[in-house]
Amino acid sequence: MPYEPWQPGMIISQSRLASISPTWGDWTPVWTTSGASTPSFGDASVSARWAQSALTVHFRVDIVFGALTNFGSGTDNWRLSTPVPAASTIGGCGSGEIQRNNPPSGYGAGAGTRQPIRVRLTTTQTFEFEMSGGNINAISTVSGAGLIDAATPWSWDTGSSLRFWGTYEAAP
Repeated sequence: MPYEPWQPGMIISQSRLASISPTWGDWTPVWTTSGASTPSFGDASVSARWAQSALTVHFRVDIVFGALTNFGSGTDNWRLSTPVPAASTIGGCGSGEIQRNNPPSGYGAGAGTRQPIRVRLTTTQTFEFEMSGGNINAISTVSGAGLIDAATPWSWDTGSSLRFWGTYEAAP
């Protein structure tokens, strides 16, 4: 049930309480890009959960890419759909981490390949992901910063992951 502000004469009911109480549920995000490249999850493990209380949306996503995942190509920024449309685009609505399963070319065998990310609403219906720091173990990154895509910050491999969580305001 979508959120509806309290009006004079409304009574407390089970469905009314459900509309204002955050109840976590699953959603299946759609993976697109900012350009023509079309990625696909393939056999990736995707867990996407969300809850809405009034106009506040909470979300968390955990993706571990599989052998049949198609990461797209080029530098088309990755986008994942929101569970419900946002009230507006905003510079930041969450955080998370990315991790490559195996060290990329140029990294030592013990090199840390986990990096923090910032989640942005670049449209009212899509999240994009911006690298917000170097590797967690302080080993420098090859590509530095920017929005995540098939080649940034590395070539992704089976077992790599994208995890993020946050909050935003839903469209009324």
